[in-house]
Amino acid sequence: MGRMPQDATSLTVSAYVRLRSDILAGRLPADGKLKIQDLAQYLGVSPSVVREALSRLSAEALVIAEPQRGFRVAPINAADVSDLTAVRIDIELKCMHRAMKLGGLKWEAAIVAADHELSHTPHDIRDLGDDWMIAHAKFHAALVAACDSPWLLRIRDQLFVQGERYRRINVRMSRADRDLRAEHSALAQAILGRDVKLATDLMTEHLRLTEVLTLQSLKLQDAAVA
Repeated sequence: MGRMPQDATSLTVSAYVRLRSDILAGRLPADGKLKIQDLAQYLGVSPSVVREALSRLSAEALVIAEPQRGFRVAPINAADVSDLTAVRIDIELKCMHRAMKLGGLKWEAAIVAADHELSHTPHDIRDLGDDWMIAHAKFHAALVAACDSPWLLRIRDQLFVQGERYRRINVRMSRADRDLRAEHSALAQAILGRDVKLATDLMTEHLRLTEVLTLQSLKLQDAAVA
């Protein structure tokens, strides 16, 4: 297959980025059908560009391709939330432990900078916003950046992206107040202090609390639809 022209490639990347953002933010709802023609009009691109973008998102498990039926946004359910959380904890801790063992001064400085940026990025408890979500991703990536396994980090990144959708649901539906700034700062300090047990406990609690609140949010969402 020949290489796509640069302009077509750019259009596909742009469509992919916008659709991915809409899925993660919940603007394209979970399990919703993705109509090629409607999306092409929305994005101002050709149907073939939309199909290519959706195929890329399918490879990330954010979109499901169904033979003879087209595409739909990957569904969200309680079993998947719990499964994802268990795997995330396992992989996140492996990356974190390696980073704590190997990380040097530059790694520590990057964590301090990421924590500062996250704590000073404005957000609302009911709408974290794209800027906060970007800063949040940078913070968690900084914590494990010194891990020496590219494959572990790659898997971790994929799991983190999947978790983005659950965080958005959590924020929109949850009635619980949560001090995210305190959670993140405590986690950063434990990691910088090389306190493996405390960092392990805090990271596990951080992810488990997200799971609990997300499951509660899914119940509220289902009740609102019923």
